[in-house]
Amino acid sequence: MSLRSALRAQTADCHTAVDTLFGSFDLSRIQDYKAFLRAHARVVPSVEHALENGGIGRLLPDWPERRRAHLLAADIRELDDRLPVLLPQPVLRCEAAVCCEAAVWGAAYVLEGSKLGGALLAKAVPDHLPSSYLSPQGPKGAIRLFMDRLDASEVDDPGAAVAAARDVFDLFLKAGQVELEAVP
Repeated sequence: MSLRSALRAQTADCHTAVDTLFGSFDLSRIQDYKAFLRAHARVVPSVEHALENGGIGRLLPDWPERRRAHLLAADIRELDDRLPVLLPQPVLRCEAAVCCEAAVWGAAYVLEGSKLGGALLAKAVPDHLPSSYLSPQGPKGAIRLFMDRLDASEVDDPGAAVAAARDVFDLFLKAGQVELEAVP
């Protein structure tokens, strides 16, 4: 089983929970949209930093073009909203307590996959609101390139990839719940 297949199968429940929770935000309402962006802003910068500390640049040379925290912050500022407190970075460790490639791939899988969902959600955002975070970014075929590299990875611990992916999904759930509860 490829790493992508293992990640898809063993995180399907997390993916469904995140989709359900974030589907509760009415992105056509500015209050909900701000809360949605704040929820992502609690997680995305932390995960991006963890990936960089874990060596994502070695795995994905185009990593700088894949980053989205700056787009998220720009959308939030354009809405005259505040940047939230970040949730802690996920720990991308394996059994030896060192950062490992498998965990980096698992965390990256969630962030890269969120771009596909974001492109669908962007359609619900009114045209007059900023949506650079949700709009497709990067060169054409970037998702395909990511999936090809993920499939070609030869990680020795797929369990570490799955654990990291589940941790990132859990961060999104926590952030989404906090922000959704605060929506008037």
